[in-house]
Amino acid sequence: MLIIPVKEGDNIDRALKLYKRKFDKTGTKRALQTGKQFTKPSVEFRKKIQKAQYVQSLRDQENF
Repeated sequence: MLIIPVKEGDNIDRALKLYKRKFDKTGTKRALQTGKQFTKPSVEFRKKIQKAQYVQSLRDQENF
């Protein structure tokens, strides 16, 4: 449960902004989205390999 301390004179927009920031940092939204759809382990592994290749290519371009 997220607790946002709100002082007496604070604006509701500020409290909402703090709530959104805390919610994003906890990662619950990402966890809910990944749980919506099943992905096969082979597909996850393939994406991981592709991401590693992409990062490596960026690093290689940086070195030249």
